[in-house]
Amino acid sequence: MDGKDEFPPIEEALSEPSGLLAFGGNLNPETLTKAYSHGIFPWYSEQEPILWWSPNPRMVLFPDKFHASRSFKRALKKTQYTVHFDRNFSSVINQCAKIRKDGLGTWITQEMKQAYQKLHEMGVAHCLEIDIDGQLAGGIYGIALENIFYGESMFSVQTNGSKFALYELCSHLIKNKFKILDCQAHSDHLETMGAELISIREFKQYLPKNLDIGQICQ
Repeated sequence: MDGKDEFPPIEEALSEPSGLLAFGGNLNPETLTKAYSHGIFPWYSEQEPILWWSPNPRMVLFPDKFHASRSFKRALKKTQYTVHFDRNFSSVINQCAKIRKDGLGTWITQEMKQAYQKLHEMGVAHCLEIDIDGQLAGGIYGIALENIFYGESMFSVQTNGSKFALYELCSHLIKNKFKILDCQAHSDHLETMGAELISIREFKQYLPKNLDIGQICQ
């Protein structure tokens, strides 16, 4: 696809590789906003064309279904931490983009960083950071459109840092009447915290219905 093309219906995504829908195009704000509003997100490596995905089934977390294990409940009670919203978006995305310990690298390329930084400056992309004893412990970033938050990535540099971030994000989403947190693809780690798989048909019910992309991207 190129910048003028419409995305295919998400029901046309491949089953193998699971969720692949289209390739090409660009990461400008209008393209990204349109993609997310249709349940589509980019995910690709440095040497690849831009790949667009919409897995079926979809992993989501209903904010009021966040599951706290016994050990995490104990950590919540004994840990003094502070929460910061949109304090330093570039720092969060840079933390998320660090090379993984298994040596497989990261999908958050420099091009991706610049694209999401623009969305943040437009008030579409947001981040949350957790500090413990004045030191950065973890964080998360994603896209907010109407009543859905599309989680992109999270990181942890102290024990439970990302769990605190996800817990606080869910609390924030509940207070602001968000209905669903999109986790994109299946993860055993997210499943332990309450995330679940739903059909793409059910997921579509939560997508923005009256979004004025042109207004957002002005």
